[in-house]
Amino acid sequence: MTAAKLKAHKSSKISHTPDSVSATRLAIFLITAFIFGLAVCSAFFLWQIHNNDPVWATPHYHRGAPLSPHLLTGQLSQLSADGSLPGNNSVTTNYLPSSSILDGLRVLVTIASFDFMQLSHLEEVLDGFQDLCYAGSKVDIVVHTTVLYPVALIDMLNDRMRCNNPSPNAGLTMTLMLKPQSVRLHLVDFHRELFYDRIDQYDVFVYTEDDIRISPKTVAAYLYETNRVKSIVGPKRATDFNVGIVRYEYNFPENVVMTDKTRHANVNVTRVYWEHLGRPVFEKSVDKVEDDALSPYYISMHHPHQGMYLVTPALLKSWKDRPKCRFNEIRNRPSHPDNPSQPTEGTQRVWMTSQMMYGRRHCGIIQLLPVENFGQLTVLHLPNKNYRRVGKQGRLGGSDNAPENQFSDGTEVFQPTHPDLLKALELHIELKRQFPHLQTSNVGGNGNRYTGIRLVDTDFNLNKMAPKHRKAGEKLLEAYKLYVDRGGYMIDSDMDIDIDDWRTSSSE
Repeated sequence: MTAAKLKAHKSSKISHTPDSVSATRLAIFLITAFIFGLAVCSAFFLWQIHNNDPVWATPHYHRGAPLSPHLLTGQLSQLSADGSLPGNNSVTTNYLPSSSILDGLRVLVTIASFDFMQLSHLEEVLDGFQDLCYAGSKVDIVVHTTVLYPVALIDMLNDRMRCNNPSPNAGLTMTLMLKPQSVRLHLVDFHRELFYDRIDQYDVFVYTEDDIRISPKTVAAYLYETNRVKSIVGPKRATDFNVGIVRYEYNFPENVVMTDKTRHANVNVTRVYWEHLGRPVFEKSVDKVEDDALSPYYISMHHPHQGMYLVTPALLKSWKDRPKCRFNEIRNRPSHPDNPSQPTEGTQRVWMTSQMMYGRRHCGIIQLLPVENFGQLTVLHLPNKNYRRVGKQGRLGGSDNAPENQFSDGTEVFQPTHPDLLKALELHIELKRQFPHLQTSNVGGNGNRYTGIRLVDTDFNLNKMAPKHRKAGEKLLEAYKLYVDRGGYMIDSDMDIDIDDWRTSSSE
């Protein structure tokens, strides 16, 4: 190339350089602006969803989380050629899961807890679901109740229920949904609408009364057996069944209070399934499943009441359209046509947890309990008192000539425990007094927003209360609002509570 041509070529390159730089800068600017705009819009929509729903405005925004891969792809192996399930344990898998069946599982738990009468049991129930979070699941707990929880109790539960599992797949939230006391026995109804409203946002749903101890094992066993049933009969026929639960208690002697003096009476105490009576067992208490494919592995209980149930979204959807079922529709338990107050198939709570599902005149779902893993689907009935009813008049196993079942008449006088016993709420308040600088436990990393227990009072009308009770209710609601506004820490007025009598004043 001659010197003249080389000079002209360089001049041409130099003259085009500013245009190239400008075009590059413009492209970078446009791409950056697009990404920024996308981020702003996404943040806006997420904020709207996150904040406009009072039940789910929680720190763990996991409603849209995808189902864990091992739950999507893990399928149980099919039947062998002879019709049996292969392997020593009757069921094997054709994959090696990378994590627990509970990892990243999205669980909606609803609990019916009318007042503080069974608070000691409710605390144990909540602990079981916190364990589920530590096992790797994302758990939303909704407690339907008719009483206002004082700030001190909420603060203690906030500390106790905090799930510090570092896994991004785990999380726990809790919401108190206030209902008027006029709902009475129908408090058990509200979970059903919530299940169907959120049907695509969870992998498993749990409804329970406030006195049944449910553990991660219970949920894992339910999912395992549900998948097993599906592998045996196929997805369509699997909707005719649901894996059930059996409650147990311990049969301590009826006339003995366990003390150091009577502890030897514990020698013959064992678990008893008090709702299932009669001999021979396989005629009076337990039924064999009338299904050729499932009968080698599963049984049903003759009396199917559970006090709770677990269910998957697929089953809920199927039962909505199932003939005579209408599982999504809340309705009263069947009653005598000439006396509507007299139930013919159990109370409202029996109807909502079991009879609607398993009753042959209704949904006609068949309860399944695994023969080999039966003990994994049994749960402790925490009051441990119903076995004492058996054989009494008007109770299971009782006749007209049987001893009467004794009820409280309000005149009982109970011997108090020793006054030096340190109560949980008392210690919690003293800890807060001694460590006032720890005020950020209930604040998330989202602009100092309160992340603790939510209280939803949209269905709670203080105006329908007596003036005295209305004033107390207004005070409790205002105290909670201020507690949330502060970021979830107590002040002196919250800690000024009667340790021995707060239940009475809060539930009046």
